[in-house]
Amino acid sequence: MDRRRFLGAAAGAAGATVAGCDADRKGRPTPRSRASRRAREAAERALPGSPDWRIRSLGPADAVQGYADRVSVVPGEEFGLYVSTTAPGFRVSAYRVGWYGGAQARLVWRSRRVDGKRQGAPEVTVGTRTVEAGWRRSLTIGTTGWPEGAYLLRLDADHGHQRYVPIVVRSRRARGRTLLMHAAATWQAYNTWGGFSLYQGQDGAYGTRSLAVSFDRPYAGNGAEKFLVYERAAVVLAERLGIPLAYTTGVDVALDPAVLDAATAALSLGHDEYWTPEQRAHVTRARDAGTNLAFLGANACFRRIRLEPGPGGAPARTVVCYKTAYRDDPYLVGHRRDMATTDFRLPPGADPESSLIGVMYEGYPTDAPYVVLDGGHWLFKGTGAERGTAFDHLVGVEYDRVTPGDPTPEPLEIIAHSPLVCRGRHSHSDSAYYTVESGAGVFASGTMRWVEALMAGTQENGRDHGMDSRTREFVTRTTENLLRAFAAGPSGKTQPRPKDNVRSVYRA
Repeated sequence: MDRRRFLGAAAGAAGATVAGCDADRKGRPTPRSRASRRAREAAERALPGSPDWRIRSLGPADAVQGYADRVSVVPGEEFGLYVSTTAPGFRVSAYRVGWYGGAQARLVWRSRRVDGKRQGAPEVTVGTRTVEAGWRRSLTIGTTGWPEGAYLLRLDADHGHQRYVPIVVRSRRARGRTLLMHAAATWQAYNTWGGFSLYQGQDGAYGTRSLAVSFDRPYAGNGAEKFLVYERAAVVLAERLGIPLAYTTGVDVALDPAVLDAATAALSLGHDEYWTPEQRAHVTRARDAGTNLAFLGANACFRRIRLEPGPGGAPARTVVCYKTAYRDDPYLVGHRRDMATTDFRLPPGADPESSLIGVMYEGYPTDAPYVVLDGGHWLFKGTGAERGTAFDHLVGVEYDRVTPGDPTPEPLEIIAHSPLVCRGRHSHSDSAYYTVESGAGVFASGTMRWVEALMAGTQENGRDHGMDSRTREFVTRTTENLLRAFAAGPSGKTQPRPKDNVRSVYRA
């Protein structure tokens, strides 16, 4: 369990998806509405950014902190913000993350000054050890005029200390667009605010961990660590490319799969471990209908979770994952045991993630060079990489590999095969690509550092792990190739067919 303390933090709720005013009666955007939307997106990308979006001073843990009562909203919806601070007042600034000429965010809205107060101690539910802040609402925020996207709300207290609160202004539909699926459930799983996460209790032990975690509490640290480290760089790159984008969270995909309809691609970002069975089923169905999939990190779709209401019945405010204690889950008394909230690959209801991703999570921790196997693959075009070209430290801290004998789509091509050592065991990390009958292509990087590498050498995240600008350039170009190809439609119809080389690589 030590690996989880290294990594760290959240997910939430969404209402029913409705057709927008620019859609026809079948909910499908008309050519005119698509052109209008793309013009708005281009105009948004052309706006100047706000370089001051970064936090300058965290201060003590209780200086200022907050949470939203929604994981996401559609444009125009309101959400509540709950803030506790030791300062007499605070302001809220909403920054939309994007390229913006290199500034990486734009100020979209700023609040008036709000009176501050220190709110009460959190409540802990006996049995599941679920922490809920239970605070009073500080203000209600409307999102009229906010473009779809990933947002950082920055809390600026009068005494100069700051924290983030992440929220997604989600897309109703992603038809014809690349859909970014933010991993809110994984953010929450690692969140230790109040002393408990799905990995540890107040004493740091696995046995005293939460069995269910609530979105009704702040995120520990700066308030948005998981988004900043594992997702932000991918958002910035995708926005810079100018491809049509849509935004959502894994929680929203579980609740309403309509957002996936006719999406050109759906992206799982850098650390996307916790999925509901519904999210997995909906994403698999989208793949089989022609939507390309990319898994830019490692350890994706590993834990099976259940979403439950929060205080007052708000939907999907609690992430349930009993893991090894699934037999103690009272939910299973009246429900199928294959809904047990343990690893997808484990019984009851074992369904290894490799049947969707192509690779499987194997271990932690490791630090190894990424080694290209097929430099001629279309994904590596323009990188200068050849067979055997290596990029130091790109494989880590968790990794995936192709495991012969486990359920895997065919044809599956391993395009990078990187030797490593993990806890004294010699193994490999694999990047892999496959296609299905619908023409959809699926790419998995096999390393959790892929998105981090997009900013390697820039000191943006402070966690380069020794990766340099050469690695950044390689990963950036490869990701650009991937996103452009996937945005053009099913890659199996436009790119070379994958070569089924698993047996030759592993000599199985």
